[in-house]
Amino acid sequence: MKVLMINSVCGIGSTGRICTDIADELTENGHECKIAFGRKAAPERYQKYAYRITSDGGVKINALKARLFDNEGFNAAGTTKKLISFIEEYNPDVIHLHNLHGYYLNVKILFEYLKKADKKVVWTLHDCWAFTGHCANFQYPVCDKWKTGCFDCERKTKYPKSFVDNSQKNYLEKERVFFGVKNLTVVTPSEWLARLVKESFLGRYPTKVINNGIDTSVFRPTESDFKERNGLKGKKIILGVANIWDEFKGINDFIGLSKKISDDYRIVLVGLDEKQLGMLPENILGITRTNNTKELAEIYTAADVLFNPTYEDNYPTVNLEAQACETPVVTYDTGGSGESVPKENVIAAGDVDAFLNLEKSQLKVKYIDKRDKSLFIDKYLKLYHER
Repeated sequence: MKVLMINSVCGIGSTGRICTDIADELTENGHECKIAFGRKAAPERYQKYAYRITSDGGVKINALKARLFDNEGFNAAGTTKKLISFIEEYNPDVIHLHNLHGYYLNVKILFEYLKKADKKVVWTLHDCWAFTGHCANFQYPVCDKWKTGCFDCERKTKYPKSFVDNSQKNYLEKERVFFGVKNLTVVTPSEWLARLVKESFLGRYPTKVINNGIDTSVFRPTESDFKERNGLKGKKIILGVANIWDEFKGINDFIGLSKKISDDYRIVLVGLDEKQLGMLPENILGITRTNNTKELAEIYTAADVLFNPTYEDNYPTVNLEAQACETPVVTYDTGGSGESVPKENVIAAGDVDAFLNLEKSQLKVKYIDKRDKSLFIDKYLKLYHER
């Protein structure tokens, strides 16, 4: 069986690693796999799967067009036509879609091809972009316009940023473009997102929940000298991990938390940019983004608790990774983030005091039997074979 995945990135970030985990497992089981992607370079070890759809320059041009016209997903016509030629040449049995936004793809051209092609199509949604007129998430602040038709978008200045509001047209165009693929199944990693999909215009397609998995041969208790190297010996670590830190990932909550913790604790944030590193209070250690999974496992293991104060999320893999390293996780009751941790570790969004009041030594880890990547990929393999 030949499988082609399409995603914004390959081998980096949570969705990129999900794609390469699937590709590795497929290859080990005698199948073929390619990953067509749009942004940033794929790590060397994954070049065997990689097909780059557009260049860094192309991404910037498409981002500028989206900023000017609020039409993300409807640019990149030339490179998408080249992608169609690549698909026809590769001739996969299954086309597995992931994140189709990110300034690299024209969804109208892609779906026109999918409607004509006799292919099994799986579409894993990692956020809500597919069924809104603009945004990828609408949990903070809550917006329900997507249920009937977007207009007067309150989030046009958020990703994908735009100077104008074209949300109503985008919504209608997506509804028209995405409907009509004969053999398409929508997959969501969380029960929360599945419920939203069934309320949206994508609800006309069959929907399955397949929780994300991780590589438990990498994410496991991993001893290191992390504390000693960073001057944290004798301190308890409150850890935060994100690909991009902004208000929706809870960076402001960590700043507020830093003012309330005792000197026994230090906060460690992984995934910060250079500007953010220079703005941290003294009791927060900032670390830039790392794609070194072994290093990440060492940091998870060194921490006493992972705090995930996300305001918008689906089924975050950081929750799984930390618990696989036997580090408990506390998270906000937002999206599907609480589905992978013990109920007593889920607190109301924004309630930093509730986090402080939890007895850290008694926090539990949720052991999920189906957490390993091989088990969630088995579910995808079964889905690939369904007609």
